[in-house]
Amino acid sequence: MTAMTTPSTTERIVITGVGLAAPGADSLATFRTNLLAGKSGVSTIDLRYMGTHPAGLCSFNETKYRKKRENKRGTRAGCIGVYCVGEALADAGIDATTYDPARTGIYVGLTEHGTVETENEVYNIGQYDYNVDYWTHHHNPRTVLNNPAGEISMTFGITGPHYSIGAACAAGNAALIQGVQMLRLGEVDLALCGGLSECVGSFGIFASFRAQGALAEHADPSKASRPFDLQRNGIVIAEGGCLFTLERLDRALARNAKIYGEICGYAINSDARDFVLPYGPRQRECMHLALARAGMQPEEITIINTHATGTKQGDIEECQAIRETFTNSMGSSTWVNNTKSHIGHAMGAAGVLELAGNLPAFQDNLVHPTINLDDPDPACDLPGLVRHTPKELPQVDAILNNSFGMLGINSVLIVKRFLA
Repeated sequence: MTAMTTPSTTERIVITGVGLAAPGADSLATFRTNLLAGKSGVSTIDLRYMGTHPAGLCSFNETKYRKKRENKRGTRAGCIGVYCVGEALADAGIDATTYDPARTGIYVGLTEHGTVETENEVYNIGQYDYNVDYWTHHHNPRTVLNNPAGEISMTFGITGPHYSIGAACAAGNAALIQGVQMLRLGEVDLALCGGLSECVGSFGIFASFRAQGALAEHADPSKASRPFDLQRNGIVIAEGGCLFTLERLDRALARNAKIYGEICGYAINSDARDFVLPYGPRQRECMHLALARAGMQPEEITIINTHATGTKQGDIEECQAIRETFTNSMGSSTWVNNTKSHIGHAMGAAGVLELAGNLPAFQDNLVHPTINLDDPDPACDLPGLVRHTPKELPQVDAILNNSFGMLGINSVLIVKRFLA
């Protein structure tokens, strides 16, 4: 029988491994290099029914951790997830003997799942006069919400809990929060958590953003994602994934693990107002709650990674919330950046990819820049907003990561430099 761990709401939880697939990068090292160089990962996709559009696409070794036939049976999200977990475990130095697989949890944040598979199957049987005899028998397991987490479980033989967390574009942060809570409750000893997005395969997602007037267009795809810029015209849709290994500090220290940072504060709340329109005052409340739980003051935050997607109201609402929260510290002790300007909006993977891209700042003391910000919107004026080139600081002590989503869900995660 597996021994239980005594619950503790104050147990220190640390990040010890990172695995990711981002537009233009298949490792944290490459991702960080691209961010510091201001290199965009956005290219184009030739989308069924809609033609060519800017999009963030990933390239990685898809058969590094499972065979081609298993990828074919599974989903794109599952394929990305398996790669990310394999890379995170390797990065953390964790193998099958380090932790009991029955005491390992998998928590995957998703904006949506099953849309791509359903659209593809409907299109395929359309070539056969909609004869359902041509509908794949793999469809049901591909489209259940726990699919990507389940594919990870099967690939790595993990027998503890696995499930997905649907929290729109706040899902990556929400999955990390779930991992922290499950570790503190003593439910698991290792948490594999983060977010995934396969949404570039969905005509419906592109079409919906276009119908809302929120799909970015630009002659140069690398310049299409433009949060805070007056010439912005919407979201660049991206795929990708990022999974972290989270451990209790005592276990991480006992095995002499590399520690990226300590998760010290978090919050999730709801606007309770509108299906798609964001609401800055509730975002401000979420940041305040995360700071309170971390026992920190605004001036103790070194980097704010913004959620801003390149939509006018969304950018403005978040900027107002940040100004009201960090009035006395922006541009002096607190600096601001945006990662979506480099890679587009990876939906359920957005928050965790953006956090991962900023984590190396604890070592190199650099704030990566926001790119494509050539004509700043006065309504988005933020003292301390880093543009074009990295900002070097004496030390980076804490990162606050914003991720907000449709139906008015807000999430904030705070990670500190690890101090023994």
